[in-house]
Amino acid sequence: MKTIILGGGVALVAALLGTPLVIRLMRRLGYGQPIRVEGLKSHETKRGTPTMGGAVFVAASWIGYAAGHVLTHTGVTASGVLVLLLMTGFALVGFVDDFLKIFRQTSVGLRSRAKLAGQVVVAVVIGLELLQHPDRFGLTPADARLSFLRDFGPVIGTLPFVIWAVIMTVGASNAVNLADGLDGLATGSTIVVLAAYVLIGIWQERNDCTAFLSLQCYQVRDPLDMAVVAASVMGGCVGYLWWNAPPAKIIMGDTGSLALGGVLAGLAICTKTQLLLGILAGLFVIITMSDVIQVGVFKFTRIRTGQGRRVFKMAPLQFHFELSGWTDTTIVIRFWLISGLCVALGLAIFYAAWLQT
Repeated sequence: MKTIILGGGVALVAALLGTPLVIRLMRRLGYGQPIRVEGLKSHETKRGTPTMGGAVFVAASWIGYAAGHVLTHTGVTASGVLVLLLMTGFALVGFVDDFLKIFRQTSVGLRSRAKLAGQVVVAVVIGLELLQHPDRFGLTPADARLSFLRDFGPVIGTLPFVIWAVIMTVGASNAVNLADGLDGLATGSTIVVLAAYVLIGIWQERNDCTAFLSLQCYQVRDPLDMAVVAASVMGGCVGYLWWNAPPAKIIMGDTGSLALGGVLAGLAICTKTQLLLGILAGLFVIITMSDVIQVGVFKFTRIRTGQGRRVFKMAPLQFHFELSGWTDTTIVIRFWLISGLCVALGLAIFYAAWLQT
């Protein structure tokens, strides 16, 4: 428990103090946020805002995680390191995308195929590694099985599992990326989901099958360290959010949004709550579906009638409400509330299943 508190606390302080330093560095280098020509006119005020802020909480997460273990004299685990490496790998893909945008002074960075290829490579490497590194009980960070609240069904094999891991991680990172765009929206919504994984990790540790066998126990390799990872990333995000809250002094960019989606998927895989993530991160699912519906309906009606129709004024969903007259702060706070409700529902399902076991 001390490791969780120290990891989160150190990461929070590191991000809180480190972010203004990065802001000054970005301004000195002239690394400002480009704005799409076809984007919302209200976003023109964000032009030139320092970007790539996601690098701050990624670094702070590593600092908090390491400090928590050093200060409590506990060893790091394969699960914890691999989840953080997954987050970092996705952050590097986003960093390249952000840097190209700044270098070219345009809203277009990596081509979509190149960005996807980078995400897939990271996901495949980490997905394979998650099936390795057994502990003294023979448990690996992940099993080649699907999971909801625990593993279920037969072993699906290495290749199908890696494909599933790619779908999960790439899907989650792009979902958070779609939710980014309003100051504090993606960061604040992710913090709530990370808090849920702190609780899940603690609960699984207290009901660990390696400690005692029962119908209610969890066969998870490093549940407590998953809570430490979640707390460290959450602390980094809270410290960063102090400067990212409206009006943002810095923008996370794809460096941050891809990283956050990656770490959420990694936590879900290693705590064996893969499908539960769809409920806990329900806000990101809703935002993603709004974009899918918008594109799908537009293309379908254009084929049928020759003129595409739109369901929303603009997608993703947050921009629809912005064009409907809602202020940015109103949208962000209400979306945070929706994220909190999704997390409450997910945790209720998690706990109810434990009671019925």
